[in-house]
Amino acid sequence: MQSQDRSLVWAEEFDGKKIDTDTWNFKKGLGHNNEKQYYTSSSKNLRIENGLLVIEARKEKYKESKYTSARINTLGKKLFKYGRIEIRAKLPEGNGTWPAIWMLGENRQRDGYPECGEIDIMEHVGKSPTEIHGAIHYPELDNKKLNSSAKTSKMPFSKDGFYTYAIEWDEKSINYFIDEKLFHSFTIEDAERDGRENIFQKPFYLIINLALGGKWAGEIDDSIFPARFYVDYVRYYK
Repeated sequence: MQSQDRSLVWAEEFDGKKIDTDTWNFKKGLGHNNEKQYYTSSSKNLRIENGLLVIEARKEKYKESKYTSARINTLGKKLFKYGRIEIRAKLPEGNGTWPAIWMLGENRQRDGYPECGEIDIMEHVGKSPTEIHGAIHYPELDNKKLNSSAKTSKMPFSKDGFYTYAIEWDEKSINYFIDEKLFHSFTIEDAERDGRENIFQKPFYLIINLALGGKWAGEIDDSIFPARFYVDYVRYYK
């Protein structure tokens, strides 16, 4: 999908004074995957500053956790099916950070996971600072066994620490980019199963979060806080 062929249909530029609740939901509570953060909607953890969304992870006792952070999603408010979804962001640094930009099928609340499918546009763990990861997860017909297709890319040089992460998604494939460089391709036909609609041919919602520790990010370096994940914009092209 060349840029001259793209038509911008929706954008979140984070230019307002506060986060637009017509687009975003705030998740509250403990994370998954043995993560250590408690998600809040406090402005300490989630706010707009200078035209950027700031998700800030903090070392502070809150309810059952020693850390706080934030996670937002567009479930029930903004759905995506096909097109180019592009996010410009600056990742936090330090061991134990696990920022992610990802998507789940809108049927998750009805059918559960992994039946809803998952599209991970970008994941990063602080212990591997020069790498980003893109992945697809989908179930077998029994909706129990999980299939995955994932790739890792070295991050190119960036003077200001911002990168543009994107997927280009149509009926046949999902392609992953960092700063316009293709690093992963998934053939949607691979998720075909007799007896059900292909889960990547239906709408998904977007999630942006900053997790800490857990199964993948591992040990947390307490000297890094506050750790900040900045998002400049989310743009959706057809």
